[in-house]
This record gives sequence, structure tokens and C-alpha cells, in this order.
Amino acid sequence: MADVKPAVPKAASASGKTTSVMLINTIIVATCIIAAHVIFYTVFASTSNFNDGAARHQPKNLMGTMYLGGWVVPILMSTFLTAMCFIIERALTVFKSRGKMTNAEFIRKVQYHLSTKNIDAAMAECDKQAGSVGNVMKSGLRKYKEMSTSSMDHDMKIANIKKEIEESTALELPMLEKNLVFLSTITSAATLLGLFGTVMGMIRAFAAMANAGAPDANALAAGISEALVNTALGIGTSFLAMLAYNFFTTIIDNVTYGIDETGFTLEQSFHANYK
Repeated sequence: MADVKPAVPKAASASGKTTSVMLINTIIVATCIIAAHVIFYTVFASTSNFNDGAARHQPKNLMGTMYLGGWVVPILMSTFLTAMCFIIERALTVFKSRGKMTNAEFIRKVQYHLSTKNIDAAMAECDKQAGSVGNVMKSGLRKYKEMSTSSMDHDMKIANIKKEIEESTALELPMLEKNLVFLSTITSAATLLGLFGTVMGMIRAFAAMANAGAPDANALAAGISEALVNTALGIGTSFLAMLAYNFFTTIIDNVTYGIDETGFTLEQSFHANYK
């Protein structure tokens, strides 16, 4: 007699997946922090980036100027690298979720097959679509096919189809929205970090002037220039993260609308074909 493997509860499976995702995200963030600090304290700190060599007071290029921005710069670089990693990761997932055809075209094809009661052909269209809307539609069609031969009450059949779609949606949407929290957080945090670095730089610049005695316009200008590096890096990172977040959110909203239309399509089709 063949051994029967015990089924893994959905909750346990979801919990294991969440733990794995958190671990991967932690590794990504930690790697970005380490990489940013290594670049800052090796590449940017190189004596070739300064006119006065090891003294590191007179920057020769942008890397030297960024180095003089202080210890906040590598933190801002970490947020930039983190944002880039999650932008690439979300782009790969979200673009795939859109599928290979528009929602309107896909649903129109499914409606045609359902009108002729060719459920298998409708499921084949889901495989061709290969997106989140297609995945949810396929789950709904499986239940649709099951209910078409069931002896249940008509309202119970509709309720089962709707429940299947809701469960599939609950599994699909979190995968699309995952990690967007990093982009939304960086949008705000990078700007604040940039301003913080600027204030710290200004404090150092004015303190240096005070200790020098006589006002030195050149020293003040250099200090302000160095301090504003933090502002530029913070605002630039925030702007990039904000654009990416809004772009991905728009695509996800479109996918969500397609999923909602999926439920409506299956419900209306079942009402019409299996009264």
C-alpha cells in the first residue's frame, strides 16, 4: 500500500513563506548597508579624490565632496541601494502579474467560451494570459466547472464560486503588494535623513568658523556645499522611490480591477447558463 503524505495546512505553509520572505528582505537590506559603507569608506575616501591627499579637506571631485558630507551619507546611500533593489524586485513581479494580454481582451475571450459552455477552452485562455487575473479566473473556473454538475442549490453554487475567487484573490494580491512598504518608507525617510545630514553639516561649518575667529566666506561656502550633498542625495532617493511606488500602485490597481471584473463575469455567466 502506498504511503499517504499528510497535507500541509495552508496557515503553516503561509507562515513558512512569510518567514522566508522576511529573511530574504533582511539579507537584502543588510547587504545594501554593508555595500554603502564599504563604498563610502574605500572608494569615496580615496586620497585621489582630494587635492590635499590624506588630509581630505579639499575635494577634487564629486566623490570627495560626498565623503565630506559626513557619516549620514553612507546611510543615505544604503536607502538608495535598498530602493533600487526593491524597485527591480517589484518590477519583475508586477510586470509579470499584468499577463500577456489586456484585462478587457482576456475577459472578452473567457466570456465567449463561457457563453458556449466551453469551460476547458476558457481555462486554456487563463494559461495564455499568465497573469494574476488569469490565475484568479482559472481558480474560479475550476469551481465553476465543479458547480455546473453539482446538485446543490443555485444560490449555494454561486456562493461557492464567489468564495473560491475571494480565496484566490487573498493569495494573489499580497504577492503584488509585498515590499511596497520599503518604497513608501524610503520616500519619507530619505528626505528627513537628507535634511538631518544638512543640519549636521551646517553645524560643523559654523562651528569651524567660530573656532577660526575671523569670518571665512570660503570656508562657509565649502561647508554649505558639503552639507547640501546630503539634501541632494536624500531628495533624489525619495523622488525615485515615490515615482516607483506610485507607478507600481497604479499597475496593481488595474490588476485588482481585473480581478473584481473576473468575479462579476463568472457570477453573471453562471446565472445565465445554469439557472
